[in-house]
Amino acid sequence: MTVAVEPYRERAARVPGADLWTRTAEGGEYRILPDGCMDVLLIDGDLVVAGPDSHAWTGSAPRGTRYAGIRFAPGAAPGFLGVPARELLNDRVPLADLWSPTRSRQLLDRIRSSPDPAVALDVEVAKLVDEPPDRLISYVLRNVRGGLLRGSAGVSKLAGTIGLSERQLHRRCLDAFGYGPKMLDRVLWMNVALDHARTGLALADVATLTGYADQAHLTRDVKALTGLPPKTLLG
Repeated sequence: MTVAVEPYRERAARVPGADLWTRTAEGGEYRILPDGCMDVLLIDGDLVVAGPDSHAWTGSAPRGTRYAGIRFAPGAAPGFLGVPARELLNDRVPLADLWSPTRSRQLLDRIRSSPDPAVALDVEVAKLVDEPPDRLISYVLRNVRGGLLRGSAGVSKLAGTIGLSERQLHRRCLDAFGYGPKMLDRVLWMNVALDHARTGLALADVATLTGYADQAHLTRDVKALTGLPPKTLLG
């Protein structure tokens, strides 16, 4: 029997700031790049949580394995899951390990009973999100995305603007993102750089545009976070 392989698809989810994505595995190994996010995954009918990654996650799946996922914005998933992000760093765990068996089973039953499990995942997760975003974490994320930490004194400056010590800021970031502000900066800006590079822009120009010292700096950082230099990764 031939298994139809569906391409990766993504759209905005009902959860503010999150994305709903689907794909069917082609078979063999795959590589997921760190992006500062956490996902609630539906994998062939089972619910799994993907924690934040500090390096590329590599795995394998048989051809035809069906995936759907809610990718929360950085810092948003811990409030929904009730677990600090640091406890899920570089990990994949069944949702039933984090929630009570009854709560996780009820969610899974509602999703499985739907004719479109991906849509049901989107709807049911949105129903369960009842906490507003942490304003401090949202502020940190905006400033990191805005490039505040690109300078050597960025962490100190950010901590000062919100009335925290650098140590307090680091702890808050570990709980929200899984790593400290400088690591969050590296992960997010690597993805910005790769997005620019995918347009065909020369790596030297990408490095200048995104605040790296030079192309060599960009190459080292991409290789450290993904396991591959950018030319190979994008090839």
